[in-house]
Amino acid sequence: MTTPATAWPLENAVFSAAMLAHRLPWADAPARALGLDSLTREGAARNVLAHLRHSRSGRPVRLRTPFGSFLVPLRPADTAGLLAEGAAAEALGPAVRLDAAGRRHGLHPHAPLQPHTAPPADAFCEPLAEELRKVAAARRDDNALPWKVWRPGMLRAARRVVAGAAAADDTLLTEVLIRASAVAGSPSYDSRAAALNRRLAPYLADPDPCSVAAGLDGGRAAGPVVPTARTHGEQSSAQDRPEEALAHTLAVVSEAAVTTALQALALTAAGVPGAAGSPAGAVALALRHFPPLEAVVHPVRTRFAWDGLVVDSGTEILAAPGWLGAPAPSAECEDPDTGRRDAAVRHDDDVPSPLCGSATGCRATAFAVQVAEEIVRFFTEDARPVLLSPALTPDRMPFTLAPHTLLVALPAVGDVPPALRAAAPDVCAARARAGADRLDEYARNLTACAAETGWNGDETGERFRMRLLEHAERCTRAASEVRAAARHLGG
Repeated sequence: MTTPATAWPLENAVFSAAMLAHRLPWADAPARALGLDSLTREGAARNVLAHLRHSRSGRPVRLRTPFGSFLVPLRPADTAGLLAEGAAAEALGPAVRLDAAGRRHGLHPHAPLQPHTAPPADAFCEPLAEELRKVAAARRDDNALPWKVWRPGMLRAARRVVAGAAAADDTLLTEVLIRASAVAGSPSYDSRAAALNRRLAPYLADPDPCSVAAGLDGGRAAGPVVPTARTHGEQSSAQDRPEEALAHTLAVVSEAAVTTALQALALTAAGVPGAAGSPAGAVALALRHFPPLEAVVHPVRTRFAWDGLVVDSGTEILAAPGWLGAPAPSAECEDPDTGRRDAAVRHDDDVPSPLCGSATGCRATAFAVQVAEEIVRFFTEDARPVLLSPALTPDRMPFTLAPHTLLVALPAVGDVPPALRAAAPDVCAARARAGADRLDEYARNLTACAAETGWNGDETGERFRMRLLEHAERCTRAASEVRAAARHLGG
């Protein structure tokens, strides 16, 4: 038995500097401007891990940073094996998410689902499509779905397929879930988890047959619920604590619908190889390159051994699939008749989930992936989406793809040719029209501000009012010119 090797001081320093740079957004601005990806914050961290993988023969290594000392597995297979051994020995404590800047965030505790608890795709597709049609109806004039429309629409869809039709309008349910997840593992979690369980109880008492709640209703237990984040030994089953299983499933499905599905649509629109072939391929590619949980810290409570390596108590295992680079795609399990793949084949095994902090497999993730695939299928079935921003090229995958920065146009049938490229004149015209609409909105807001009576009474106020009106006029004139350019581009 051996102890993990420790990275050299220079390796620790470079990795730490890359994490610290995330707290200074301008730190890598020159590298980004010049297109030097390897010198950006994300590129530096990934290069250090790639160097360690080659110099240490892929074996896990200990990295020391200002944010903690971590045992880092450098290959996906080692990550899965190390965590599986720790889970089997009951040596791991509750996991937390680590962002690129070294900050720690709570994760909703994993609660296992029993087989066949989640409804099949045929059961939830129609309720999901009903919610997606509402989202599509809220598109802008240029067919774009802005983040402020996409996110609440997808959260509503997640509540519909997980908790049922009665929960679709329950926005407070999502807010309570987010607040409970943020404090998971802390003393305040108990009270917030109890509030969340009370919020979920009515949907379990009278479950929608097309939802996950219906599969959990049969095993609903009476009596108080002990939150999983506070039980440090055994894991509860869905039958023992259905509220926690339902909450965990809602958390995972919400993340997949809001984040992964939108990233998959962006990759499809950009024509990235592997994404344009099928919704399942697009979702799998998004999860491989942009896992919502880029890095998860698993604290070790008791000593255990794995593959000749001793992992002592007090060690923190850093599972960082988003920083190690995308693994090779797994074997396809797509049904040639339906175009769907069996998500259980890919996410029910003992591989850590990209959506859940569990050290082993997660059936809720399997269901979440199915939901994300159906969302992508709905929006790509009739016409190919168009990525308005940011600009992506098929041969250059970015390190990160924040969902709130994505603006995707989802045209109706016949609006846009299926093979439209992101740099085509029609796309530029759509972007120009969207910009002109925003300029008009700015002008209206400025004019309304200038009309306020608070500017009356003195010379300074009148001067500011004239400045506002002058700027509003410039915005209106610019909008007119941009629309003229859009007509020239779009014909």
